[in-house]
Amino acid sequence: MTVSRLRDIPGIGVDVVGDAADAAADPDILRLENLDTDLRPPRVALEVTRAAVDDDAANSYLPFGGHASLREAAAAHVGRLAGRTYDPGTECVGVAGGLNGILNALLATVEPGQEVVLTDPVYAGLVNRVRLAGGVPRFVPATPAKGGGEVGGGWAVDPERLAAAVGPGTAAVLMMGPSMPTGLVLDDRHWSALAAALGRHPAWLIYDAAMERIRFDGRPPSHPAAYPGLAERTITVGSASKELRLIGWRVGWVVAPAAVLADIRLVGLTNVVCQVGIAQAAVAAALADPDADADVAAATQAWQRRCQVILDQLSGYPVVRPHGGWSLLIDTRPLGLTPAALSRRLFDHGKVAATPMDGWGPSGAGYLRLVFANEPEPRLAGLGDRFRRALG
Repeated sequence: MTVSRLRDIPGIGVDVVGDAADAAADPDILRLENLDTDLRPPRVALEVTRAAVDDDAANSYLPFGGHASLREAAAAHVGRLAGRTYDPGTECVGVAGGLNGILNALLATVEPGQEVVLTDPVYAGLVNRVRLAGGVPRFVPATPAKGGGEVGGGWAVDPERLAAAVGPGTAAVLMMGPSMPTGLVLDDRHWSALAAALGRHPAWLIYDAAMERIRFDGRPPSHPAAYPGLAERTITVGSASKELRLIGWRVGWVVAPAAVLADIRLVGLTNVVCQVGIAQAAVAAALADPDADADVAAATQAWQRRCQVILDQLSGYPVVRPHGGWSLLIDTRPLGLTPAALSRRLFDHGKVAATPMDGWGPSGAGYLRLVFANEPEPRLAGLGDRFRRALG
């Protein structure tokens, strides 16, 4: 690398597998490698987007911080889940997708050399942005329960161990729930432990809320800003890509206390500048729609059914059940293979595109990810046979 900031930033692997699947141009390949979904976005978002194409006001850089309708809808959405009120003028800013918001928040809160606490495994894009901002990732391992067919199972992280990772050198705690790629769900125990830790060592809690309503237990999101002691320390970063399935719209939002939000807004002006003009009104309409929760719940049920098909198909394999989100992990070590080797076998002999988790936290090197958001149940029903062909 020609610059030091890129020295410890690998790729995320998804593009390599996805490009290979695209190049093969074989419709029989199961696309389990990337976070696309075939479930349509909310109808109101599509209607408003079509209208925006002919609206000259939508073809503009301004306002840099996001249209008023977007900020109002996003502030109300986060406020409803957090149980508090946010001022859309001073405590909310639009961003060009959730990861743009994450990077802006990190650049506004992390000094070079300071630590950022994350769970492990975790999305490589979060880890890489911590490093790009000059931060040092501090990983807290999540523990997998093997046996995807079990009712319980899944991933768990010890709240006290999470809190113990926060120290005088911590700038931020970066949490996502459900987490990607594991489907780990955080709850009040984790927020309680972090509230105590952040009381001793003041730092920001950056909450990636991209999938917070995609839970398989039927419970509402557990939002950290609703917890005593965390409201004034929580920076919420939301996105239209996952829950609303508006991936190509590239619109997100950051909601936070006014003082830090002003810094995040300044970073945004210096970074991507503004969001997609013709997409903002559509996202605002989808967020504010009275049927929004029902829409997300219906999509979640479809993804959960697909997830269960995979768990059933791979019941004899070391798969870890997710508690939400769009993906699950299979431990390749009991199979005597590296994730990269299993990925190649599945691609070549099973026509399955799946991403190795190298770089997705220290323990990611033992896992292969399967995304269940983009393939219907009938196609997933043959996954077990594809695995058996690939493994001989």
